[in-house]
Amino acid sequence: MKYNRHVAVVLAGLGSALSHGANADLLDDSRASLSSRTLYFENDVRALDSDQRQTATGLKFDFNSGYTDGLIGFGFDLQGVVGINLGGGIDNHSASTTNTFTPVSSDGSPVDEWSSLRGAGKVRLSKTEALVGNSLQPNLPVLVTNDGRLLPAAYSGAQITSKELDSFTFTGGRLTREIGRASSNWAGIAMGGGAHGSDAFWYGGTDWKVNKELTLQYYYANLEDYYSQHFLGLVHQFPIAEGQTFKTDLRYFNSRADGRNGSATYSFNNNGGYAKEAGEVDNNTWSAIFTYTLGGNLFLLGHQQVGDNGGMASVNNGSLRDGRGRPEGEGGSSYYLFTDSMINAFVRAGENTTFGQYAYDFAALGVPGLKASITYLHANGIKDATGNGDTYSEWERDYRIDYVIQSGVGKGIGFALRRANYRTEVPESQGGYDTDQTRFYVNYTYQFK
Repeated sequence: MKYNRHVAVVLAGLGSALSHGANADLLDDSRASLSSRTLYFENDVRALDSDQRQTATGLKFDFNSGYTDGLIGFGFDLQGVVGINLGGGIDNHSASTTNTFTPVSSDGSPVDEWSSLRGAGKVRLSKTEALVGNSLQPNLPVLVTNDGRLLPAAYSGAQITSKELDSFTFTGGRLTREIGRASSNWAGIAMGGGAHGSDAFWYGGTDWKVNKELTLQYYYANLEDYYSQHFLGLVHQFPIAEGQTFKTDLRYFNSRADGRNGSATYSFNNNGGYAKEAGEVDNNTWSAIFTYTLGGNLFLLGHQQVGDNGGMASVNNGSLRDGRGRPEGEGGSSYYLFTDSMINAFVRAGENTTFGQYAYDFAALGVPGLKASITYLHANGIKDATGNGDTYSEWERDYRIDYVIQSGVGKGIGFALRRANYRTEVPESQGGYDTDQTRFYVNYTYQFK
C-alpha cells in the first residue's frame, strides 16, 4: 500500500505539471490495453508426494501516455494487475508451503485474490528516456523480469535508456524494491537463499549493433552485499538464402561476491549445490547457441558450462520471510540462459549441459498461428554440495504447442499447452526431486482505440 500511495503522489504531481503544458500528443500518442491470462498449473513433485493442481486468472491493465511537446517531454505509465484464484492449490497445506503461483494465507492455502497498482513518471530529451516509479520491468541479460506464471513481477526505482549514438542502445538504472509474480507485497531484492533484501540493484550496459547481422553486448550489475556481475554477449544472424538463416548466440557471465555476501543474512545457497566458499558467489558461466531455420523448421543445438566454484548468480527473493516467518510469495527467478526451462534452470556448480530443440511454424503449411516445439536438455558434472567429489546428472524434456485464433469472433485469443518431465540424480537432501509439470494458458489482449 505504501508504494501504491507513492505512485499516486508522483502521478498526481506530474498531472498538475502537465495541466499547464499538456497537448494532444500526450493523449493522442497514448496506448492502453487490457490483457487476461488464465492458467491451469499442475506440478507433481514425486518424492514429496506433492501434487499441486490449481487454476487462476490474471488481469493486467496498461496505460502508456505519449509525451508533452517541447524540448523536454513529460508523460506517465500506469499498470494495474489483479489475480483471481479459481480453485485448487497444494496438497497438505501448511504455513511453510511455498507457492509461487498464487500468494498463500496463514494456513498455507491460496488466497482468493490479490492485486497491485504500479506506475512511473517519464521524461524524454531527444533520444533519451528516463523512468521513475514502481512499474519497471527490465528485460536485460543481467536482470530478466519474471513472468513465468500468472502476473509479471515489477521493480521500484529509476531507469534511463539512450539511443543518442547511432547503432548503440545504452541502458542503466537503480532498483530498490521488487514485487513478485505471486505477491501483493513489496520487498527488498535478494538472491536465492538470502534472508535479507538489499536496497540497491545497480545495472548498466550497451547493445552495439555493428551491422544488420551482428550485435555485441556488455552489461554490468551489482546487487549490494550479494554479488557483482559482468556479461558479454554476441549475436550474429547469417542469411544463407531465401528462407534460410543461421544464428550464433554466445553468452558469458562473470559473477563475484560483494560486500557482506557469505554472512548469515547475505548468503547464497548456490542453487542447492557445491560452493568453494560456503554462501559466497564465485562463478563463471558461458553458453553457445546455434540455430538453423529453414522455412517453417527451426533446429537448435547448444552447450553451457557452469563454473566449478559455485552456482550461477541471479535475483531470486524466494527465501525472504515476513515478520511471522512465512514466505513473502516473492519467489521466482529468470536467467538469461536458454537452459532456463519449465522446471529446472541447469545452473548448479560444475554443471555441463548440452541441449537441443526442434520447432515448427505451421504457417508454412497454410495454418498460421499454430506452432509446436520439443526441447531436450541433458547435464552432467554437477558437483555434490558436500564437496565429497561425487558428480551427478539430470535431464529435462519440454513440449509446447501454441495456437492463436486468426479471424472471427475469437480473433486474438491464444492457447498454449506446455508439458515437462524432469529427472535427476541429485540427492533429495540437496533439492533433487523428479518432477512432472503441465501448464495450459488462455491469453487475450484487447487494445483500446
